[in-house]
Amino acid sequence: MLETALDARVSRETLRKIETGRVATPAFPTIAAIADVLGLSLDAVWAEINPPERVREPTSSGHTARERLAS
Repeated sequence: MLETALDARVSRETLRKIETGRVATPAFPTIAAIADVLGLSLDAVWAEINPPERVREPTSSGHTARERLAS
């Protein structure tokens, strides 16, 4: 952890807080630096925190449940 923090130029405490969820929305440059040190693309990071939505099957009325709730 210390090596990753040093290479990303963030404090070990900041990295620990991000890992444990104590920093809900870390700054983009911080995440970009950590991802770079870990050899992760930002696309991979984004996919990890925002999994694709499942395909929703239309109901008998032809609308998905989400569409019905929104109307």
